Amino acid sequence: MSDPSTVRSGPDRTRRRAAIVVVARAVLIATGLVTAYYLLPLDERGTAGVSALLACGSAAVLLMFWWEVRAIMRSPHPRLRAVEALAATLPLFLVLFASGYYVLEHLTPGSFSEPLTRTDALYFALTTFSTVGFGDITARSQAGRVLTMVQMAGGLLLVGVAARVLAGAVQMGLRRQSRGPSAQPQSRPDAGPRDREAGP
Repeated sequence: MSDPSTVRSGPDRTRRRAAIVVVARAVLIATGLVTAYYLLPLDERGTAGVSALLACGSAAVLLMFWWEVRAIMRSPHPRLRAVEALAATLPLFLVLFASGYYVLEHLTPGSFSEPLTRTDALYFALTTFSTVGFGDITARSQAGRVLTMVQMAGGLLLVGVAARVLAGAVQMGLRRQSRGPSAQPQSRPDAGPRDREAGP
């Protein structure tokens, strides 16, 4: 007879391996996004470029989120996949607005209370998202304030609506998992192909 502890350790080992993969992938995605933020030639963009950047970036956030929700519902580990979804969507959201702040300050100097480096812009995006708002960097121009308000609204949606959607996707994934093989009709050994399809 097989040892129950050995049987239990199999799923535990699989879950642990899946958790390591999720964490590694989340770190790689976040690192890749931040690296791209620092390497992309943002200084060369004009006003049209900023608008295109924000529009394409917003579409990318929505597409990534939609794809992640579908992946969560199909995943054998929906909770872990939801963590990965947040770890991928949040850095993209922050990098998108940091890029917007950085480009805006370079197009219209004085849009913020001090000139922004890329690190300053990322710092401002993060403090705005976390609602800490230390006050050392503030938006002064109308465009800067509008962009900051858009980020605030987007952040509230991401925390409120997106978290709720992800939780719903996790529940659907877990329900789908619990149905598993028991939901499939069991075939009788003496049944023909048609009988097996029709079920009992």
